[in-house]
Amino acid sequence: MKAITIKQPWATLIALGEKRFETRSWQTKYRGPIAIHAGKTMDKEYCEYPPIKRALQRHGIDNTDLPLGVVVATAELVECHLIPNELSAAGIEFGKKLEGDELYFGDFMNGRYAWELNTVKVLSEPAPAKGKLSLWEWKEEMG
Repeated sequence: MKAITIKQPWATLIALGEKRFETRSWQTKYRGPIAIHAGKTMDKEYCEYPPIKRALQRHGIDNTDLPLGVVVATAELVECHLIPNELSAAGIEFGKKLEGDELYFGDFMNGRYAWELNTVKVLSEPAPAKGKLSLWEWKEEMG
């Protein structure tokens, strides 16, 4: 299965269904199942950002205790949207509606890409894995 490494708290926000779009500076032609890997680094400054802290707290999660170096969920990568202009709460221009605090959970600047994820499934136990840059192959090991 293809996988992507994402810093915390972003990986957990995807696993929780709070973040439906992973924003990147690059696009991919790949569509299909994708593993969401929480990298070994946490963006502690963003963990304190009120919209992120609130989203985690809604799920009973302490923003200082997020899993690192593990696959936390799988999802379906359904589309890779070019963001044509800077988005605001008033104007969503790439054909998808950003709901709740989603606008605060990514970098929706001109020229970036919003990877649309759906059918997110949280792993019952996070699976240790070494992340990589770009898309990489994750071999899910059972037991």
